[in-house]
Amino acid sequence: MRKQKWMAMLLAGGKGTRLEQLTRTIVKPAIPFGGKYRLIDFALSNCKNSGIDTIGILTQYKPLALHTHLGNDHLWNLYSRNGGMTILPPIYSDEHVIGCYEGTSHAVYRNLGFIEQYKPDYVLILAADQIYKMNFELMLKEHIETKADCTIAVVDVPWEEAYRFGLIKMDKLTHRIKDFEEKPVNPTTNLASMGIYIFNYEILKEYLVREEQKEYTHRDFGKDIIPAMVDDQLQIYAYPFKGYWRDVGTVHSYWEANLDLLNNKKNIFLQDPDWRIHTVDDNVPPSYLDESAKVHQSLVSEGCEIYGNIERSVIFNGVKIKRGAVIRNSVILPETIVEENVWIENAVIGSQSLVKDGVIIVSKTPELQLMVIGNYSTIDPSIMYDQLKEDIKPVS
Repeated sequence: MRKQKWMAMLLAGGKGTRLEQLTRTIVKPAIPFGGKYRLIDFALSNCKNSGIDTIGILTQYKPLALHTHLGNDHLWNLYSRNGGMTILPPIYSDEHVIGCYEGTSHAVYRNLGFIEQYKPDYVLILAADQIYKMNFELMLKEHIETKADCTIAVVDVPWEEAYRFGLIKMDKLTHRIKDFEEKPVNPTTNLASMGIYIFNYEILKEYLVREEQKEYTHRDFGKDIIPAMVDDQLQIYAYPFKGYWRDVGTVHSYWEANLDLLNNKKNIFLQDPDWRIHTVDDNVPPSYLDESAKVHQSLVSEGCEIYGNIERSVIFNGVKIKRGAVIRNSVILPETIVEENVWIENAVIGSQSLVKDGVIIVSKTPELQLMVIGNYSTIDPSIMYDQLKEDIKPVS
């Protein structure tokens, strides 16, 4: 293989347990988003648009839907004699036992052989489950100019959400990182790591190997690798990001990120339209809006049939909403059927579900602001609410 300046390793194997019913059957990066996309499309498109043509995609948990989606790699134009896109699930060990990835850094460590083929100067590590547009080439330029060993993309997050992230303290003038703490109980800063790193490859390899030799380790970038580099006083710099960014780590944040698309100031597709987000084209017919349909401030994707009322909602491809149904402030995932006289408000409805005639899916108390139905569910009004706990769940 020809030596490469840089390449990307995309972490796409997480369970996404906080997304509850939505990740019962598929891995988090494969979850649909924005009417026609999947979460992984954003990371892949950012790589393509940044000129990265060698990408390793590390998959693990329930990967079938993700692998099927990635099988259309030509749609991202990432096929290349230099490397292209390679799916890297866990492989058999020397003992012929399936060796699962035990953490983010362990996943990359297990694929050092893949990276070595290209002998890159720099390796970009990123997650596959965030909504944003970023030019990684600008980040690399700053990494080289500062002579950094590692550069971490950072963003300000709301204080009430800071505990969910790796938090950074940096020199405000130089952006050199002085302290890093992974998901602290009591945050003292709201400057968060985006989980996007550029490493000098030889240094990355050294720390990955060192971590594997420890008796106790989480085998994780945020918990082990980055803190170790900070403790060793390596040249680690922050790369502040000011654009739209969402980490959809919970059902509520997923719902909010979809509804953000209904605000032209937050709609990521309207921001920098030349920075295209690529995805698989399902080649389905246009949506049909019947004369009885009423649609206000919503996104309706291809292949839908709409006979009811939709207000401030995101409707994915292939959804059917029948006469008399009302959808408000909700996200309806692909191929779901909403029958007549259904009322859905403040909800996420999973893919290929059936909501039968007369069902009402609305939060019953002020504390329960969001209702969630898992994929492939059937909701019938004859079933009492208490019996639906496995299929329909309120989320605060």
